[in-house]
Amino acid sequence: MTPRNRTKAWLLPASVAAAMSACGLGTQAQTAKATTAPPGMVSAAGATSPLSLRQAFEAAWARQPEALALQARRDAARAQQGAAKAWTPEPAALELSNKTDRMGNNNGAREVEVGIAVPLWLPGERGSSAALADAEGAAVESRAIAAQLRVAATVRDAWWQWQRARIEVGTARDQLDNTRLIAADVARRAKAGDLARADQHQADGAVASAEAALAQAEAGLAAARQHLRALAGTAPALSEAGDTLAEPDPGAAAADLEAHAALQELKDRAAVAERTVALTANQSRANPELMLATTSDRGARGEASQQTITLGIRIPFGAGPRSDARRANARAEATEIQAQLALERERLIAEREAARVRVEASHAQLAAADRRAQLARESRGFFDKSFRLGETDLPTRLRIEAEAAEADRQAARTRIELSAAISAWRQALGLLPQ
Repeated sequence: MTPRNRTKAWLLPASVAAAMSACGLGTQAQTAKATTAPPGMVSAAGATSPLSLRQAFEAAWARQPEALALQARRDAARAQQGAAKAWTPEPAALELSNKTDRMGNNNGAREVEVGIAVPLWLPGERGSSAALADAEGAAVESRAIAAQLRVAATVRDAWWQWQRARIEVGTARDQLDNTRLIAADVARRAKAGDLARADQHQADGAVASAEAALAQAEAGLAAARQHLRALAGTAPALSEAGDTLAEPDPGAAAADLEAHAALQELKDRAAVAERTVALTANQSRANPELMLATTSDRGARGEASQQTITLGIRIPFGAGPRSDARRANARAEATEIQAQLALERERLIAEREAARVRVEASHAQLAAADRRAQLARESRGFFDKSFRLGETDLPTRLRIEAEAAEADRQAARTRIELSAAISAWRQALGLLPQ
């Protein structure tokens, strides 16, 4: 470098150097800010309120068909339990009949009968019905919890996709600011004759590339935001930033596998199927009926009426093939659910182990990414000073800037990936968002 160029490099305005330093600090601040969560949610009226992962999940669950129908299913289960405790399997029936010869001989004969028919439980049917009703009541609750866990998986995925999109926008905006500062510095030096016009075009091209990257990142953020809005009914605000600390690390307090909501739902379904098998075995025929009737009979006009009482029982024959079909269907359902239970248990074991390993790997990746970002920031400072002194050419300066921006982006994204890995681990353990 000639003495003339060195002198001009030292005479650059001090404000440029200060701006470049502030830019580097701004990138670090943005990286730290990227680990914080977005702000809140936007209601239909346009007002904003804080939005957390747990709030997004609760809002999404409140919109689900399972949540809206849950109370009605509970009422139905309680009604079935009450029916199983009744004295009769079906309501009693009133029987009325009137016989007369008025349309024939018209001798005044008349017979009036009033009776009641009461269905009776088959042997073991009442106990089996009560057991089935209890099992179905438990199945309603486990089904709701399993549905909550499925909704939580969808919300968690959308939530962390939104966080990743926010990181991309933040780092793209930082890179654009940095390249604009470099382009402004190059423009001043080109005007002073220290750099060629081709260098200015190269710097302006870097700015255009950063602008395109920012536009693409903002489009991804908008898509992720709308996806979250479709789930929760409200969208996070665009202008605020809130706290995005990860969910608590389950660690050694991992939930018992057998208590997982997906397994519990299948267990309760299996219990319902098994008790259905027991009930169909007891319902080998239609319910018998006990009949009690009183009859008032007169043989002819002028004769005194005779009062009689009838006590009888009606016993149907066996149901035959229809009963066999019900039992076979119930046994097939029980066998199928037991097989599903075994497969789901194996899947959850594998998913838990994979999620745990992913969290451990994310910790190691975060340490490496932070180290890389620190080294890249230091290198950017070295080359920035060298470039201002005229000792480094523009292509090298732009390359170092791009490497530093990529390192910051990777570090910020790795923090989100660690939080997402912990969230996925909690999902595999059957824990709802916190």
